Amino acid sequence: MGALVGATALVLAVTGTASAHPAHHTGPDRQVLPARDGWAAYGTGTTGGAAADPAHVYTVTTWEQFKAALADGGSAPKIVRVKGTIDADGPGCDSFAVPGYDFAAYLKTYDPAVWGRTKTLDAEPDDSPEGLRRASAARQDASIKAAVPANTTIVGIGRDAGFKGASLQIKGVDNVIVRNLAFESPLDCFPQWDPTDTADGNWNSEYDSAVVHGSTHVWIDHDTFTDGDHPDSTLPSYYGRIYQQHDGELDVVKGSDYVTVSWNVFEDHDKTILIGNSDSAATAAVDRGHLKVTFHHNLFRNLVERAPRVRFGQVDSYNNHFVAGDGYSYTYGIGMESRLVAEHNAFTLPDGVRAGSVLKKWKEAPVTAADNHVNGRPVDLLAVHNAEVPGETLQAGAGWTPQLRTRIDRPQAVPGIVGRHAGAGHLR
Repeated sequence: MGALVGATALVLAVTGTASAHPAHHTGPDRQVLPARDGWAAYGTGTTGGAAADPAHVYTVTTWEQFKAALADGGSAPKIVRVKGTIDADGPGCDSFAVPGYDFAAYLKTYDPAVWGRTKTLDAEPDDSPEGLRRASAARQDASIKAAVPANTTIVGIGRDAGFKGASLQIKGVDNVIVRNLAFESPLDCFPQWDPTDTADGNWNSEYDSAVVHGSTHVWIDHDTFTDGDHPDSTLPSYYGRIYQQHDGELDVVKGSDYVTVSWNVFEDHDKTILIGNSDSAATAAVDRGHLKVTFHHNLFRNLVERAPRVRFGQVDSYNNHFVAGDGYSYTYGIGMESRLVAEHNAFTLPDGVRAGSVLKKWKEAPVTAADNHVNGRPVDLLAVHNAEVPGETLQAGAGWTPQLRTRIDRPQAVPGIVGRHAGAGHLR
């Protein structure tokens, strides 16, 4: 792995060791990632906008102010302080629809009884219902996405700061910190119908609350990610399939590296976190050897799957608490060339959910799973998976040993510690 360079150790040491409450002598807007706190501490470490001069410290209360602050000053160190809840959706879905778009016409045109299930909608012209949907979707895309520049700290002020319907794009940059914010997942106003996605077709949506795309040294800390007022249970169905308006909560893709995700709450969501988004050869060429991500002291509650699903990544997941609810499918997705280490975690599973379902095999890849507790008792997750799902046997030994960790709590203590300190509003 290699050691941290000396300069990094000196820069990061000022905040002490990782804890639920980092150094008290520095305000949260200028705190940097502590030394050895996960993959984001590797190499140059992660300082965000801690070096910002007074001209590049902003306090924002609207979406327009937020996007303007991000754009001001390029990649000069900046701190953006978010006050209150900012709604990125503005007046709502109708405001994004282009003239002529009609959802009833869309449903009539692409009804499987009329269109069939063997041809996609990709070749539909611009003046078709699908073309008008694409144009409407492009307007929403331009409105709710915010590009985060390098050397930036985005931090919520107080206990009620956050975003509704926003998608942070941490794309092609280095050195970003996002802390103390509550994210209510964006609601895709214009999902696309794909008749060929599964035998029954599917509605596919866009927009994650945050995307780390081709970026390095990113620290996501003390945030809360949820579907809020629009859980999947409230979404309608068309063509016999749920009209899915949610994508993920956090994705780390396209060769991103050195990411630490700590003390967050991820809850009430289906497809939660992707590390690597494709098995394709083109994706492999970009992702292989990258996607190094640490998850620690996070609460994952009432999720269906992907906490996370991993392709290619060298992922360290420790001291997290996973609480399964209705519709639970799996926690860790073992994908193409992944090397997951899952240690010292706590799992709370309801009656009827077996421990063997915590791991899900998508591709042949080795896993290290040690000192994990299920409902308060030690369980060998690999052994129970292989016993309960013999057709999807997983191999032991991810082939690496995480070095970038600070505090390691006993798994018996993790539910209490994480429950008290994880999520937005708990940062001091």
